[in-house]
Amino acid sequence: MVAGCAQVVLFTSGRGTPTGSPIAPVIKISTNTPMFQRMEENMDLDAGTIIEGKETVEEVGKRIFNEIRLVSSGKLTKSEILKQHDFGIWRIGPTF
Repeated sequence: MVAGCAQVVLFTSGRGTPTGSPIAPVIKISTNTPMFQRMEENMDLDAGTIIEGKETVEEVGKRIFNEIRLVSSGKLTKSEILKQHDFGIWRIGPTF
């Protein structure tokens, strides 16, 4: 996505994958609250509140939009704070 000119990456995770990017900020969104609570220092937002019935999709969408706005204005993401600068090039086909 970053190679295609994305300025901010939204990364959803249900297992808590600690990922980041050296090129663009990565906002990590938890899909379930128990994982968010276990990995709060690693995740930026909890979207598990939808499943729990505490928030609607629209409300969480507004939180995500606001986080994008804040990060675009200079707020550091958890991956930037933790210096998670992963980088990988996916290969299609066998590797020898």
